[in-house]
Amino acid sequence: MHILGFCTCPDRMIYIIMGVSGSGKSSLGTFLSEKLGWPFYEGDNFHPQENIKKMACGEPLTDQDRFPWLLRLHEVIERERCSGSDALVACSALKRLYRQILLHGSTAVAPNICPHHISPSSPEVFFLYLHGDYDLIHQRMVARQGHYMKVDLLRSQFDILEPPSDEENVLTLDIRRSLGEMVLEVEKHIESLKL
Repeated sequence: MHILGFCTCPDRMIYIIMGVSGSGKSSLGTFLSEKLGWPFYEGDNFHPQENIKKMACGEPLTDQDRFPWLLRLHEVIERERCSGSDALVACSALKRLYRQILLHGSTAVAPNICPHHISPSSPEVFFLYLHGDYDLIHQRMVARQGHYMKVDLLRSQFDILEPPSDEENVLTLDIRRSLGEMVLEVEKHIESLKL
């Protein structure tokens, strides 16, 4: 069955792990992938080279920079959904519009489509929002080695962050908790959805 161009398979789930840079998306995604046996797609790997160069130079990305990247991730999500697979995708997804593109692709930015006519959620896709304050995440980024994202860009990410609302199928995770505790919370969430 297709709804709004989506393949629907209620027994399958896609978790989009979202949050600002340095919130722990990759760590949680890797841990969950190993624990659940689900494939994990690291959003950073789908950025065009121009985006990586900009971030490495300390230049914030614009919406126009992000749109091709978000559309590539939308294709990954759609492929997994249509194949009936469970999957994990890490993507900052800072704005509501970005999350709409992940769910609905280019439809979300089509000039003749009213944003209010696009569903804020999709039956099989859930957002895991890694929530933490600026100081904690800044400390983590300073300690992080080998990532192209400059610490100076963290403030710009917080400036544009639009935390997801309940209607967006979101589970908020407090990053002050241990990785193990967050994974347990996700596992409980999965179990609750199967009831």
